[in-house]
Amino acid sequence: MSRARLPLFLPLALLLPLATACGDGSGAGGPSDGKTVTVTVGYQSKTINTVTAGTLLRSLGYFEEELAARGREDGVTYRVAWQDYATGAPITAQMTAGKIDIGSMGDFPLLINAARGKQLKEPTRLVAVTGYNLRGGLNTVVTAPGSPLRSLADLKGRKVSTSVGSAADGTLVRALRRAGIDPAKEVRKLNQQPSVGASALAAGSVDALSQFVAWPGLLAYQGKATALYDGAELNLATFHGVTVRQGFAERRPAVLDAFLRAQRRATDHLRTRPVAAAERVAEETGLPAEVVHLYNGAQGIATFDPALRAELIAALKEDVPVLEEAGLVKEVDVDAFVDAAPLRRAVPDLAYPKAAAAKPELWLKGQTSTRTFDSPAQLLKAVRGASVRAAYVPDAVTGTPWFADRAVWVADGSRWLAFMTRSGAERYVAGHAGSRTVAYADAVRLAS
Repeated sequence: MSRARLPLFLPLALLLPLATACGDGSGAGGPSDGKTVTVTVGYQSKTINTVTAGTLLRSLGYFEEELAARGREDGVTYRVAWQDYATGAPITAQMTAGKIDIGSMGDFPLLINAARGKQLKEPTRLVAVTGYNLRGGLNTVVTAPGSPLRSLADLKGRKVSTSVGSAADGTLVRALRRAGIDPAKEVRKLNQQPSVGASALAAGSVDALSQFVAWPGLLAYQGKATALYDGAELNLATFHGVTVRQGFAERRPAVLDAFLRAQRRATDHLRTRPVAAAERVAEETGLPAEVVHLYNGAQGIATFDPALRAELIAALKEDVPVLEEAGLVKEVDVDAFVDAAPLRRAVPDLAYPKAAAAKPELWLKGQTSTRTFDSPAQLLKAVRGASVRAAYVPDAVTGTPWFADRAVWVADGSRWLAFMTRSGAERYVAGHAGSRTVAYADAVRLAS
């Protein structure tokens, strides 16, 4: 199985030759001997909101099972070549070179995928969603622990690492503008891969890092970062999705159907067995299971549902001007890019409820399931004296789940509230006389 990896931010002219060189020559749905067809899937193992079309799907073997069943009907042997990348950019390069058939990536990279496909005469189509957050909570701006920065306004004149063209960059640009800061003139933005940006933050060579799942949660869990801005404050949906080369979809619709059915099965597995799914993804990626569960758990930041919901497509259209202004696309016809027909054909009974508000959640050591609570106070009482593997609590305003021991806690009379960011807690305290911030350990001790 191929696990080719490419640098994220190479010019497209360089990416295309690399893509050609990295392929195994049997992708694009083409038969290698008349009776064998190789389907090449590009995925991002550590971008864990794509797991139902990538890491989890691969580990469960559902796509191979669906193709084996198809092969028994048409007498063809199907082989799946999985190619793992750090971001969506090289997947797009491979797709436009005809070397990847199906790929998964975030909403901003999806738009670049659409634009590049049209530009290079290898059109692509968005056919399904993996994970989404209706408020935008999948992207976060973090700073180093102990940083003097307390709010987004403090980024004026500072250096910020992000990945240009990603949804995290879009969050940064929009959030800075709302704070009255010109992202092009008043912030020194460094275009870096997530891992490079994380290292830069740790070294003190940047003041903040704006990134997508799972980097902010991972760094917070490791004690290497503190949340400065919750992307959910934008209240604009973000998601990850599945894109396919149009030519492949037209030549091999049954294979695309098999993929979408397999994705639905992986989605069902994740939704019904979230802890087991987190453990499996952690084993495959090397990420802590506690971090995977923060995003992908039953009370996690992401909701998994393949449906192309109207609110997600509407948000995608609002992303286009951001990329146009950055010079990354000239124009994107979102309506032409979105194709819901294959999913309706492959999974006609698809129906999941819309994302519900997250509840406080506790994962005890040695347990294969978690407990949920109706209030943060109940969580605090359950934590006291327990052998805790991870505790999660939703932000009191945005609802974004975060690690309870990394949240900022506020006592307001007998009520306990948690906030993902210091600025969020301070805004609340400023508007509620008598309330005060309390250290997590003290909150656990005092909750009654």
